[in-house]
Amino acid sequence: MSRSAQEPERAPSAHPRPARNGLLVGLAGQPNVGKSTIFNLLTGLSQHVGNWPGKTVERKEGVIVWEDTPLRVVDLPGTYSLTASSTEERITRDFILHESPDVVIMISDASALERNLYLLAELLALPAPVVLGLNMMDVAEAEGIHVEPHVLTAALGLPVVPLVATRNEGVRALLAAAVRLAQEPETFQPSRPEITTPHRDVLAQVRTLLGGAVPAPYPPGWIALKLLEGDRELSDMTRAWLPAQAWTEVATLLAAHEDAVLDIAGGRYAWIGRMMRAAVTNPRLGRISATDRLDKIAVHPLWGPLLLFALLGGVFWLTFTVALPMQEWLNVAVVGRLQSGLGDWLDGAPAWLAGLLVDGVLGGAGLVLTFVPVLAVFFVAMAVLEDSGYLARVAYVMDRFMHLLGLHGKSILPLFLGFGCNVPAVLGARVIESQSGRLLTILLAPLVPCSARLAVLAFLTPVFFGPGALPVAWGLVILNLLILAAVGVLLSHTVFRGQQAAFIMELPLYHVPNLRTIGLFVWHNLWAFLHRAGTLIVLVSVAVWALSSFPGGQIEHSYLARVGRALEPIGAPMGMDWRLLAALLSGFAAKENAVASLGVLYGKAGTKLSGALAAHVSPATGLSFLTVTMLFVPCMATVAVMRQETRSWLWTLFGVAMLLAISVAAGIAVYQTATWLGVGRYA
Repeated sequence: MSRSAQEPERAPSAHPRPARNGLLVGLAGQPNVGKSTIFNLLTGLSQHVGNWPGKTVERKEGVIVWEDTPLRVVDLPGTYSLTASSTEERITRDFILHESPDVVIMISDASALERNLYLLAELLALPAPVVLGLNMMDVAEAEGIHVEPHVLTAALGLPVVPLVATRNEGVRALLAAAVRLAQEPETFQPSRPEITTPHRDVLAQVRTLLGGAVPAPYPPGWIALKLLEGDRELSDMTRAWLPAQAWTEVATLLAAHEDAVLDIAGGRYAWIGRMMRAAVTNPRLGRISATDRLDKIAVHPLWGPLLLFALLGGVFWLTFTVALPMQEWLNVAVVGRLQSGLGDWLDGAPAWLAGLLVDGVLGGAGLVLTFVPVLAVFFVAMAVLEDSGYLARVAYVMDRFMHLLGLHGKSILPLFLGFGCNVPAVLGARVIESQSGRLLTILLAPLVPCSARLAVLAFLTPVFFGPGALPVAWGLVILNLLILAAVGVLLSHTVFRGQQAAFIMELPLYHVPNLRTIGLFVWHNLWAFLHRAGTLIVLVSVAVWALSSFPGGQIEHSYLARVGRALEPIGAPMGMDWRLLAALLSGFAAKENAVASLGVLYGKAGTKLSGALAAHVSPATGLSFLTVTMLFVPCMATVAVMRQETRSWLWTLFGVAMLLAISVAAGIAVYQTATWLGVGRYA
């Protein structure tokens, strides 16, 4: 490229960086390159997790000190390019332009360097010095790919550092190179890709037409390049910057050269080809790698799904054999004893104060604590599957089926584990990259029958249906899943219509998961649940306790019972009286509470609950009650994490209202149909 065309595009010092205490470091890279592992190695427990302004995408930052220099490291979203076609791409390029990092560390997969260099080609057009980290050097060597970092350094004209992040090799050298370059930005003189000859003069013409109208912090040469690429967001911005006549000239020139994007990409690929020929030796033809051998099973049309469900079954088994017994132990041995001890200590206190602290506050906090084992098992499983490279295979194998429901292939993991608990099902949606796919998974996760609802089902179906309990129970579970599928199809064609992106899935090479990365992943996700959702759960627990205890201390005379009586007109078409409605409402704290509330509301001295229910509740009403229980508003812990993950009360309330409407409609339909078929009327 001529100097006149290349100089504006570079603009390394056009906009001075703001004065700050220490250095700002951006950590960039494509998905599945080990960027999170390196971020965890650099920042450890000093991480702060929030959200990018105005976005639901997580923003992770960490502060470290390197040779007396404070560094603020920002983990940028994984992205394949910097064209504004996704939220992640906009965030990455806006961070570099508007926050002016002192240096950007780009992490690449050494075993897939050719693909990774495309992102580097785009980063080099922005005004920030870049250090390239070649991660997974061990994986590349195992695949027969030999990369020479020193040759690549000379070819690129920027620091290149080899890494094996899973063994913490090269990370200190990478950080040292980044700090050195940030402190000496004038030494950054990289070899940049050039647009190919047919449109080189057109790029210069666009740059000339822009004149001095492009405001800081946008480099005019980069804007000209993105206009030729057809970047819609920057085209709209440029139209606002330029006078009408000047924009007309620019638009006319762009319309006459719509094929310029091919020459831009062609120039980048030619540049990538030169770098690859200089520094990379590929394996001999015909070599079958370990990844190829494993993928013969993992992505096979038959064996792939079988392997997936075997692994998910293993996680499910761990949840039930390890996490749930531990959850029960915490509930009895820790929370129960604390409640008993606090109750004894408050023996002389007013009854309302003891109830508030023991059942409301400590009961809510204890509920949060008992979720930790279940979430820990889930997060460990998710981290291992993702860090090993297998999670991408999960999405690939299941995407065609899940796509029918409007979901991403990765949605199968959180939805499947929702049978154990809806809380990790909602939290697990964060593995899905697209915002619409993540949100749809969160909205559908509560429709998966969790273990608490299944426990209520197992207790009550024999009461209402005797020997016919098993087929009724299976029928209700199948009904749940059919409604989940129907709602998924409906939402994907209405609320989320047109928001599904094309399915592009990279299958990374398999590698051994990093224990430190897994540990930090589990810790940060557990802490996020305890810190964010836990607070809301305790507050709701206190509210539910107050509603079920006041004004007289008895649930049958409480505000909750009054609400139940007020809702009887709604309950009548479902065959339910106020007692069944109050039991449903009490299940908001925890689904098992519905059975306990029925015991209080229907039980009499010397009478078993099963006998009392059989005497007062007809089979048609029992079927309606169980249907609504399976589809009703989820427990408060699930609602809390829905609010945490969506960052929106609007979407949370939409999900709650949707489930409420579905459950009431299903309850009415089931009761009226059962009554018409002669199953039995409400007693």
